[in-house]
Amino acid sequence: MSAAAASSRTPAALAALTLAALGVVYGDIGTSPLYALKEIFHGGHVATTPANILGVLSLVFWTLTIVISLKYVLLILRADNNGEGGLIAMLALATNAVRDRPVLRRGLMTVGLFGTAVFYGDGVITPAISVLSAVEGLEVAAPALHQWVIPATLVVLTALFAVQRFGTGGIGKWFGPITLLWFAVLVALGVPHIAAHPGVLVALNPAHALAFATSQPAVAFVGLGAVVLVVTGGEALYADLGHFGKLPIRIAWYGLVMPALVVNYFGQGALLLSDPAAVDNPFYLMAPAWARLPLVFLATAATVIASQALISAAFSVTKQAMQLGILPRMAVQHTSVRDTGQIYVPFVNWGLYVFIVLAVVMFKSSSNLASAYGIAVTLDMTITTVMTFFVIRYGWRYPLALCVAATGFFFAIDVVFFASNLLKLLHGGWFPIVIGVGMFTLMLTWTQGRRLLSTKMRDDAIPLGDFITAIFVSPPARADGTAVFLTSEPGITPNALMHNLKHNKVLHEYNLFVNVQQHDVPWIGFDRRVEMSPLGHDCWSVTVHFGFKNDPDVPEALRLLEGRGVPLDDMQTSYFLSRDIVIPTFGGGMALWREKLFASMHRNATAAADFLNLPTNRVVELGAKVQI
Repeated sequence: MSAAAASSRTPAALAALTLAALGVVYGDIGTSPLYALKEIFHGGHVATTPANILGVLSLVFWTLTIVISLKYVLLILRADNNGEGGLIAMLALATNAVRDRPVLRRGLMTVGLFGTAVFYGDGVITPAISVLSAVEGLEVAAPALHQWVIPATLVVLTALFAVQRFGTGGIGKWFGPITLLWFAVLVALGVPHIAAHPGVLVALNPAHALAFATSQPAVAFVGLGAVVLVVTGGEALYADLGHFGKLPIRIAWYGLVMPALVVNYFGQGALLLSDPAAVDNPFYLMAPAWARLPLVFLATAATVIASQALISAAFSVTKQAMQLGILPRMAVQHTSVRDTGQIYVPFVNWGLYVFIVLAVVMFKSSSNLASAYGIAVTLDMTITTVMTFFVIRYGWRYPLALCVAATGFFFAIDVVFFASNLLKLLHGGWFPIVIGVGMFTLMLTWTQGRRLLSTKMRDDAIPLGDFITAIFVSPPARADGTAVFLTSEPGITPNALMHNLKHNKVLHEYNLFVNVQQHDVPWIGFDRRVEMSPLGHDCWSVTVHFGFKNDPDVPEALRLLEGRGVPLDDMQTSYFLSRDIVIPTFGGGMALWREKLFASMHRNATAAADFLNLPTNRVVELGAKVQI
């Protein structure tokens, strides 16, 4: 599926994309009714009085309207990077928009890196709270099953992560229909209670939210930390833009998701108006007793789908970060021969699993996890708003007043939600922040370390043109075939060439010096993939271009040179790489502990040959030590 498919506008294609978007885009926000309203009243901070219930419902409705309907669906979806969305795509747009302001560009890059890092903290909490809140329905249906809630949650999560390596192609086709059933059930649960207490609909009036906030400002401020749970998953609308396009995402939201969520939340509110004691678990208590156990199974399936969407997003973000040089190379496996977007990153998969299990075991309930939830979400939402300002101001050249008006309103709301969630910092909110800070440290260390390594190698290098001229003063022996030398910097002599001449005393008949450049655009087509310039003596300098969503494949790219005087017979072509060993040193560069961390990351990164899809039986790696 792709945005291009949506642009065809045929009813069948549009309906298929809209159905698919339900499972991938709206799984997370669609399962929020399991715990959101319960957590707003949990702990007694907000009393279950009729005025408070109506005030909270009004806050929920207008939060969904302002944050999702207006901010994300109307505004943020417009900021596509060649059809792609997500924080990394937004980061690329924003930094490109201010590329003539280097200080501002560096600042935005740092903020964007932190937002990307915090995403991983959100990625740990979301599956944990979603699956755990679904399985907690067991103790509502049968209180004696209370002790089995955590073991059952861990079994579901273990099975979910264990099947990732097989891909979701086989079961992915069921995600949309199951999620459609889930939203239908949300409506079916809410309608009878609203019909029994139609007065609950007065909460659609924002006056009730304002009255609640002004009469009890402290209580309302604390309550916002739980109200934000109703918009968790909002980032997915933007992140999955490239898969579905704007129209299916908007149709699904306005046509089904938003109405279903509002009906369910107002149904829960109507239940609380008639029975305040139902606050223990209003979602499951809306259902008749006979339907609660089947509802647990459906809710578990829906939360697994929501978790799957987030896990897939984590794989995609990691791959894009690797392409942009933000993270070290990791093993990436493709799980589908048709859909290149279906990938599996083992290290990320099991890293997420370990931290998710840790979260479930540490926090033990969805209510405790809710205390940890929200900070990462609101921080990412705030960063997205900031990035949007720079895109529309400097990229789209809109007037300053319009840009401030368009983003300032949303920024103020994001900051209020973030400030409210900071109250949770000591009660679990530290957990996703610690994960985010850890990832940010790794990202910053990797990017700065690569910059130091590149500078060091450039300072010590010999210009490629001068070197070739010098060696042909007394030409070496020429071996049959073509040698492809991968270079980290264009125009410099690769260490692999010098080592090959020093030890083997030969130069191949044909030589390509290939520099791979990753760009901050999603896709670069074959028409702009390769540039070549002659160096003389059957040597050429070649630059290969990839976008951050392209799969790097150097042999495939070099085949585009056929017919331009470069023989590239598979059996007569060898690939030479320099495998540099980083040596940390005192003074200059980074702190010694960060240089040691970078050296370890560099040493354990997946080999460049695998990352660039080079044929393993024709790769020669030659090492060199580099001090930074």
